[in-house]
Amino acid sequence: MKVAVTGATGFVGQQLVGKLADRGDGVVVLSRNGDRARRVFPTSAFPTVEIVDYTPKAAGSWQGAISGCDGVVNLAGAPLAEHRWTDAYKQEILESRQIGTQNIVEAIAKAENKPKVLVNASAVGYYGTSETETFDETSPSGDDFLARVCQAWETEARKVEEMGTRSTILRFGIIVGPGGAIEKMLLPFRLFAGGPLGSGRQWFSWVDREDVTDLILASLDRDDLQGVYNATSPNPIRMDDLCHTLGDVLSRPSWLPVPDVALEMMLGEGAMVVLEGQKVLPQRTQAAGYQYRYPQLKPALQKAVNEV
Repeated sequence: MKVAVTGATGFVGQQLVGKLADRGDGVVVLSRNGDRARRVFPTSAFPTVEIVDYTPKAAGSWQGAISGCDGVVNLAGAPLAEHRWTDAYKQEILESRQIGTQNIVEAIAKAENKPKVLVNASAVGYYGTSETETFDETSPSGDDFLARVCQAWETEARKVEEMGTRSTILRFGIIVGPGGAIEKMLLPFRLFAGGPLGSGRQWFSWVDREDVTDLILASLDRDDLQGVYNATSPNPIRMDDLCHTLGDVLSRPSWLPVPDVALEMMLGEGAMVVLEGQKVLPQRTQAAGYQYRYPQLKPALQKAVNEV
């Protein structure tokens, strides 16, 4: 296959591009920072990878790189938990996904040889937050900021169906791997100061990075995978249990809670990403026959900790 990938230098994208290259696929990396992408994917190690500079929120000549690709994987979007959510940054969170996806869809519409599939990222934030409800792919959307962002993001992606391109939307949970959210939690535990974030009762719907990239590959390869799938483990846990498991893996105590106010001072409204949660089950994903490499959290955490 020949696959175009946005967000390729990110946490998920780097592993995905590596897997695509390993199996002999051609990869067109659409990158806002071409120099960085060339350092991450040097030609000597990635001879089948082509780097194309692009501006996600602006149409341009980069859109021509989509023509002739068999599939497109759209992972681009401003990080959620690395900046305080000012009004300006909330707008960037929305526009980087909504307008960025609009321009990918426009590129597919313009392509002389159209891709067969668009695999588009979304997130379990689509469902809103709850300590009591259970959500699957048939559940309605929430009405908070992240839910509205996911709705707008998915709406744009689905427009490719009007031009005969299959769309597969993967709603990511919190991704476990060497980096990302888990890496940020390791330091306090290693300093014997780790513990639950917030009440500890909020749900943590997680997924191993290997399973995320394997789900993306399956979405590219299988014509029957269309619509929305939850990219989450079938075994979500509560934050208390996550912290106890992480403490066990690191042989560290896990009793010292992080006060809500500390996170809110750092992240403002963005603290909801970790202070609130939702119990999400991958009903359609499992019904489609996907077999998880890491259905249980402890082996996933052990692997992530060993690779950091």
